[in-house]
Amino acid sequence: MTSPSPSVRVRFCPSPTGNPHVGLVRTALFNWAFARHHGGTMVFRIEDTDAARDSEESYTALLDSMRWLGLDWDEGPETGGPHAPYRQSQRMDIYADVARRLREAGRAYPCYCTTAELEERREAARAAGRHSGYDGHCRELTAEQIAAYEAEGRAPIIRFRMPDEQITFTDLVRGTLTFAPEHVSDYGIVRANGAPLYTLVNPVDDALMEITHVLRGEDLLSSTPRQIALYGALAEIGVGTGRVPEFGHLPYVMGEGNKKLSKRDPESSLNLYRERGFLPSGLLNYLSLLGWSIAEDRDIFTVEEMVAAFEIGDVNANPARFDLKKAEAINAVHVRELPLDAFVAACEPWLAAPYAPWKPEAFDRAAFEELAPLAQTRLTVLSDITANVDFLFLDAPVEDEKSWAKAMKPGAEQVLAAARERLAAADWSSAESLKEAVQAAGEAHGLKLGKAQAPVRVAVTGRTVGLPLFESLVVLGRERTLARIEAALARLAG
Repeated sequence: MTSPSPSVRVRFCPSPTGNPHVGLVRTALFNWAFARHHGGTMVFRIEDTDAARDSEESYTALLDSMRWLGLDWDEGPETGGPHAPYRQSQRMDIYADVARRLREAGRAYPCYCTTAELEERREAARAAGRHSGYDGHCRELTAEQIAAYEAEGRAPIIRFRMPDEQITFTDLVRGTLTFAPEHVSDYGIVRANGAPLYTLVNPVDDALMEITHVLRGEDLLSSTPRQIALYGALAEIGVGTGRVPEFGHLPYVMGEGNKKLSKRDPESSLNLYRERGFLPSGLLNYLSLLGWSIAEDRDIFTVEEMVAAFEIGDVNANPARFDLKKAEAINAVHVRELPLDAFVAACEPWLAAPYAPWKPEAFDRAAFEELAPLAQTRLTVLSDITANVDFLFLDAPVEDEKSWAKAMKPGAEQVLAAARERLAAADWSSAESLKEAVQAAGEAHGLKLGKAQAPVRVAVTGRTVGLPLFESLVVLGRERTLARIEAALARLAG
């Protein structure tokens, strides 16, 4: 048996089912930050033993999501490492061997109870006010009893034999916890068809891969005493180093109505945030606040600053509520703090198909880059860029009936006509000159600039809100601006 590794080794071990969700990302982030803070190793392991639910598509999405987020791993798929393979579906022989050795050592046994029999005994235990976990019915079967069950055609599951003693451990987030033996019953580790269960494969891999810290969700807290007992049994049969990892259980992430955020909640999907144009840095900044903080009065920080400060003991055990508006506000700060060239590059996916409504040949990169500094200060997410600059690249502004009705009130036709005349004579190299022209048109009709520019904005851009109007007109140009005002006047007249 080798001596325990002194270095921090954590693992992130998702199942490839469905789309990655933000709770999973928060778990990955805390493990990654803990490993990087301590100069340790991040192991990325895929728990794909459930053939009915796992998919190669989800597996690929997991790897892509981790790369997009910038959460790199030291050992795992495509990276390799000393404990390969890192997909559990490729380690079945290991689990079968461990299960056999546990049975031979008397630490596991076959259980022939049917589902109906188990439920009947559980109901009786509940009615009597007793713990309704497994009652040990098959713990000490004789050879004759086993033969009788097998003659009936019953296929057993394999259960791990829990020790008859309380289990105490120090949770890195929650402090000292104790579980009495009557509340931690013998549990299944291998299905009747021979397939290993999570309850076996997860601790076996942690032992063999010398994981030192298990940081995971609060929902798995109740399984910890079972796993601690299994680590002891694994050490007895020579599996792993004999070291039991330290555990830290991260708080629940709550959604609307103070319910746990689930995969079925739309706001839980990582893909939603990617498609909306969250920056990885902005999303990770927000997710890090779901149970942790860098300082009481500070919400905005970089991933590097998080790594420098992160300690698992600083994680709050109380549930954390997911707040989409706060996530957006934090992302907006990260967008504003990008260097301009990085902002331009980050916007590129939303300036082309399938997001952009204009023809590809209509896109003018120079015109976009002229307005990019103004757009950068106003975006919440990168996908907002499309609606902010579409007026530059469409043949005509978008048709938004609500914006039209709001801006084109009685008197708008006269203001537009006056603005057209003054803009035609203005200096188009100067946004200030265009502003003065529209302001004068408004004053001629008793309107302040804010009221006067509303019909001009809708005539030119199709919307009541957007980038600074007069800088936008300079980029759009005299000819196109006046043509759109003419079109609006014709519509009003019609």
